[in-house]
Amino acid sequence: MSGGLVALLDDVAALARIAAASVDDIAAGAAKAGAKAAGVVIDDAAVTPQYVSGADPSRELPMIKRIFWGSLRNKLLFILPALLLISAFIPVVIPFILMLGGTYLCYEGAEKVWHKFFGHHEAAEAPAVERGPGAESKVVKGAITTDFILSCEIMVISMNEVGDASIWVRAVILVIVAILITVLVYGAVALIVKMDDIGLHLTRKDSAGSQRFGALLVRGMPAVLAAITFIGTIAMLWVGGHIMLVGVHDLGWDAPYDLVHALEHPVAGIAVVGGFLGWLVNTLCSAVIGLAWGLVVMAVLHPLMKVLPFGKKKDGHDDGDTRAAAAGHRPQAPDTDSAG
Repeated sequence: MSGGLVALLDDVAALARIAAASVDDIAAGAAKAGAKAAGVVIDDAAVTPQYVSGADPSRELPMIKRIFWGSLRNKLLFILPALLLISAFIPVVIPFILMLGGTYLCYEGAEKVWHKFFGHHEAAEAPAVERGPGAESKVVKGAITTDFILSCEIMVISMNEVGDASIWVRAVILVIVAILITVLVYGAVALIVKMDDIGLHLTRKDSAGSQRFGALLVRGMPAVLAAITFIGTIAMLWVGGHIMLVGVHDLGWDAPYDLVHALEHPVAGIAVVGGFLGWLVNTLCSAVIGLAWGLVVMAVLHPLMKVLPFGKKKDGHDDGDTRAAAAGHRPQAPDTDSAG
């Protein structure tokens, strides 16, 4: 009996040493996977504020909290187990899943660009208070559905980056990535959507400096949101285009990949800034490829959308659901020109 106990303790100690040795690998893998998925993370952070834009300020944080838990549930309970099973039994499918997700990103990014330049503006729908108590739940459900698609791509990209690790190390890395990215995205979203309320609070202070800074925050938020949306669109096209570029190369079509690297080569050797310039050329080429592929997908899908019983409205999201959360007002900055 004592011998068995000693052997068990030896096994536990050995497992502890293995776990300790794996910590660095897990940390490095999580950092690598999270960095690779950064482009989709930016878009996730850019998309979500649209769902609470115009909502009653008292409902913004509760809505974001519900979307946060929905996103975490998507990643940990549905996407993660499915990816681990796929990677264990049919890993050959992962590159195709990755390219399918890349196609989605290209399509979403191209659709945003198309509607920016050629779309028409529709009249805003009635606010939620005029459309019934179920409007907020409908908005949250729509946001979680959109998040599911983006979360799938984040997790697949992360999985692809640590595909050489054991299944248990992959599982730990993906759990870390899922939690950290979800906290990062929705923490940033909460800060973004409450920034104008913070600004409004500052305008009520006695200090003239606080009033001016508060007014600047309130008036500057539309520009900030517009900038985030622009960055998110570029990130979608860049990440989606790069996924397609590498994917077709791995499948045997080398011409696009070789062309991009040929364009990189002249600037990559420049001292000090060569690495950055090479990355920039690759990123711009990937974004162009993403836009081109997205437009092709749009040309195929949009005619189908007209005959199918489902489809998406402009910008790839249900604008009616987005506006359904609106309570009809947002805080406005008072005129501080005459303050103090």
